[in-house]
Amino acid sequence: MLKIFNSFSKKIEEFAPIKDSKVGMYACGPTVYDYPHIGHGRKYVNDDVLKRVLEVVEGFKVKHIQNITDVGHLVSDADEGEDKLEKGAKKTGKTVWEVAQEFTDYFLKEMDSLNISRPDVECKATDHIPEQIELIKKIMENGYGYDTPEAVYFDVTKFADYGKLFGQSLEEKLVGGRDEVVTETSKKNPADFALWFKRVGKFADHVMHWESPWG
Repeated sequence: MLKIFNSFSKKIEEFAPIKDSKVGMYACGPTVYDYPHIGHGRKYVNDDVLKRVLEVVEGFKVKHIQNITDVGHLVSDADEGEDKLEKGAKKTGKTVWEVAQEFTDYFLKEMDSLNISRPDVECKATDHIPEQIELIKKIMENGYGYDTPEAVYFDVTKFADYGKLFGQSLEEKLVGGRDEVVTETSKKNPADFALWFKRVGKFADHVMHWESPWG
């Protein structure tokens, strides 16, 4: 019997898959703008241990999916923060595309050196832009998103149970938030997060851009 700490309920609970004998496992992947560090190693070793326990000890068939963030990850919580890929490009004197590929390759090499098993699916953010646009459209159609001159945002107040995801009310989250969180923008609420940045302001000349209904 496998028991795991459930971060949602804050309890140690017996693990039971949604589908008999099958487990879907999503692991947040790296932002590939610089070399991996020991924190990455710890995180992905933990992921791999869990995966192997599920497969080898418990006998489940695991489908492991991991993303690779190769665009759009800002340096801080602030919406005007610099894209990490562009920061990495400036640091190395290379293009953002070269930086993303170089550090993706380096990351995978380092994970192999730690004998960490590869995910079944490794998906780059830039390979799934059309799907992201369609998802944002649905969010907008359902009334959870709104358009501003600089970006499209998710309105957290429209999702009644949003605070349950991190065990705080929105008010508590704002009080305990990091100093970089920006409140003086066209966002309706400080906790709202960007779904799509437009090519305006400091993003007007962003090298990585795609056509969208919002600009």
